[in-house]
Amino acid sequence: MDGTRIGGLTALRGPRVITLVAVQFSIVAICMLTTLLVALQVQHTSIREETGERALDVAMSLAELPAVVEAVGSPDAGATLQPLADLVSESAGVDYVVITDDAGIRITHPVPERRGELVSTDPSIALGGETFVGTEVGTVGPTLRAKVPVWRDGVVVGTASVGILESSISAQLEERIWQVVPWVVGAGLFGLACAAGVSLLLGRRFDQLTVAAQEFETQRRLASALREQTHEFSNRLHVLFGLIEVDEREEALDYIRTLTPVDSLAAAPALEETLADAPVRVRAILAAASARLCEHGGQLQVDVEIEDRAGTELAFGDDAATALSNLVRNAVDAVETQGEHGVVRVAIEEEAGGLRIQVDDSGPGIAPELRDRITEAGFSTKTTETRDGLEIPRGVGLGLVRRLAEAHGGALVISDSELGGARFVATLPNSSTRADADSEAASTGRMDQ
Repeated sequence: MDGTRIGGLTALRGPRVITLVAVQFSIVAICMLTTLLVALQVQHTSIREETGERALDVAMSLAELPAVVEAVGSPDAGATLQPLADLVSESAGVDYVVITDDAGIRITHPVPERRGELVSTDPSIALGGETFVGTEVGTVGPTLRAKVPVWRDGVVVGTASVGILESSISAQLEERIWQVVPWVVGAGLFGLACAAGVSLLLGRRFDQLTVAAQEFETQRRLASALREQTHEFSNRLHVLFGLIEVDEREEALDYIRTLTPVDSLAAAPALEETLADAPVRVRAILAAASARLCEHGGQLQVDVEIEDRAGTELAFGDDAATALSNLVRNAVDAVETQGEHGVVRVAIEEEAGGLRIQVDDSGPGIAPELRDRITEAGFSTKTTETRDGLEIPRGVGLGLVRRLAEAHGGALVISDSELGGARFVATLPNSSTRADADSEAASTGRMDQ
């Protein structure tokens, strides 16, 4: 009787497990399909918004170009503007660029036969001084387009229209779909395997899924932040380009001053005098450091020993600027919390073999047992910084300085500073000195043989 009962329970347990697995499979499949549909909708909306913004940015930039404003309405406008329209279309990655006069007659068009004809869609909104963004069907097919007015002396003299084919948008969406599908399918299969494991092995946990979801969210937010920064950077470059193109030098400088403290040396006459004969990059880097220190009440002390400014300008290239910038930024970070007691001292010396950069600070210093590890990639004694839930990578700058110094045949030495913090000394022999040393060593070796 007991054997019969045990056999019956065993027989029932199999179908129950299969049913549970089937239910879990259905839940995972439904969630996977729902996630895929939501992801596709989000991607579709995102692509259309990004495409519309890009078309509008290109159209507005084109309409504001002095060359366009001056040429619209002139007899030879087509000869002047068509090459410009082709260049903008190619560089901006749009499907067409059309410029019209105040009657809606095409001055430029990707199809030569269409030039000189009335546009196929209603130009009244743009000719009325307003901006239009939407989908219309024109001579090249359905396009998501942006139309903006071209103003001259307060009067609309034409329009600039930029369009991207709906087929291009669909192709981009399809490309993103194939990028998303493997992740969704992979996540679904992984979830199914975990669910089956829970049923068969009595309680396997879903930690891996949680970690994967967190990583996916981090990547999404990081990508969004980078996209916003790229867009903002592009806008600033566009403003500077426009100011420089119309020869508004002072306005360009004023705009730059709103972005970064380029006039910080004006508040420190002694420092400005010390850096009067220093290379331009040295002045720029130390001016920014002085501004950061002044915000917290600290001070920057500088000693630049340079005999040949012209020669040092050549020697102080990208690698030297990178080394100085990273060492100074690291020192400023170390003393920011000290307020008016924070001191950073920078000494730049021109040696026969190149440059010697020494940076001291009054910060907490670096323990001797950590000095070998402090230049390892990813290792840092600083507290991890988090922005919008994302951890900002640390342990990059000092490792970069060490690699740059060694690449020049020099070194990065870390020790205690008389200011109470750390001292970093980077030596960067110049290329000609290294070449002479290598040649002399090779000659000596041949003579010894």
